[in-house]
Amino acid sequence: MIVASIDMKSIILNIEHHLEQWSDIKVVSFILTLLGGIIMVAVGKLLIHWVMTLLERGLQRSKKISDLMARYTLQLVNILGWILLAIAFLQHMGLNMGPVLAGLGITGVILGFAFQETIGNLLSGVMIVINAPFRIGDYIEAGAFAGTVTDMDMICVTLSTPDNKKITMSNKLVWGNPIVNYSDIERRRVELAVSVTLGSDIERTKKTIREILASYSEVLPTPEPVVEVTKLTSSSVDLVVRPWVRPSDYWKVHFRFNGEIYDRLSEAGIAVPHTQLDVHLIAQEGEGVR
Repeated sequence: MIVASIDMKSIILNIEHHLEQWSDIKVVSFILTLLGGIIMVAVGKLLIHWVMTLLERGLQRSKKISDLMARYTLQLVNILGWILLAIAFLQHMGLNMGPVLAGLGITGVILGFAFQETIGNLLSGVMIVINAPFRIGDYIEAGAFAGTVTDMDMICVTLSTPDNKKITMSNKLVWGNPIVNYSDIERRRVELAVSVTLGSDIERTKKTIREILASYSEVLPTPEPVVEVTKLTSSSVDLVVRPWVRPSDYWKVHFRFNGEIYDRLSEAGIAVPHTQLDVHLIAQEGEGVR
């Protein structure tokens, strides 16, 4: 802390020294120096824009670079470019950046402890970009949250839920939890359940269910859908139905099947179990039934 305070004092003295020099310089000379600095910033801005454009085109052409990696790289290059331009401008204006950079190096250690969460998010973002567990547009689950990835920057990941809620999660929170990607796969299995009453024709039930699934163009022929009995209860026979679909067709098949299964089973003469309460009235000797 003592070393940091000494360096900060040297920085302040250096700035005051140059301010005194600026006050001694003629107004015209100072204006020319300032104009030169403004021109430098303008040219630097154009140069940064040109480098960003070339880099963006190169990243778009590469098949190995994901959208997240491209965005993260562009943001990092843009920030570094402006930092270098700011240092060059101050150096042009006569400020000796050597002591300043040395002071920032020591102060950076102190600030690192204060902003360790932010640094953790930056490093977690780098790990996400390198490993690419998801892309923009993928539906993922991270921790207790799930949604479609709409954006990612150096600090956070933005998700959009099916009911149109916006969730912003820090990169550290995303990377620190298991990430389930429901989109980055070729096919997904739909988990469905069907119950029929005891005594129902199970083979006819299976045939009816397979006919329903065969009528869906979204259901993939391979692997073949599974339709089997999974449990017997006191009032029903439970079957599990597992067709395979593309990830984008998951909920379409799920809702359509559940909406049609009751009517199709009724047409086939197969009853669906329902809660039933039988009340038996027993008349005792000498008393009527009440």
